[in-house]
Amino acid sequence: MTPADPQPPLSGFWQRRVLTPIIRQFRQGITPEKIALTLALGTVLALFPVLGCTTALCTAAAIKLRLNQPIIQLVNGLFGGVQLLLLLPFYRAGEWFGAPHLSLSIPQLAERFQAGPWRFVREFGVIALGGVAAWAVIAPFAAGLIYYGLRRPLQALAARNGTAAPSAR
Repeated sequence: MTPADPQPPLSGFWQRRVLTPIIRQFRQGITPEKIALTLALGTVLALFPVLGCTTALCTAAAIKLRLNQPIIQLVNGLFGGVQLLLLLPFYRAGEWFGAPHLSLSIPQLAERFQAGPWRFVREFGVIALGGVAAWAVIAPFAAGLIYYGLRRPLQALAARNGTAAPSAR
């Protein structure tokens, strides 16, 4: 950062990587509501508690709902680390749906896998399904909160940049 540079690097990053692409979408006629929906669904789908599924889920949702593919995949990528952090809590919450309580330590998981891959898949699959059930209960509420939390700020951003498209109220 040079002394003449008025923006700190973080705001420059957010301006360049987040705000500018969103403003460009407004200029292409995408409504703030559609971008809020893209961000909300991208976030909850990125937190789906089965590794390796989120890209396909985000792609399918974006195609079905005609959402912006690059934005939803950007959100998916940004939340990859959060997904890893939430796997264990989702799997433990899945026990409320009948999933067995198994130790999820790496050494014990490796030992179970070496003892029999199909047995491992059966046992861990039940835990994963419990985690998916817990996610399915939480995801609609989280998506709603994110959508309604972002809608007004995105409408204001569009209006401030003179790119406000007619939006559904």
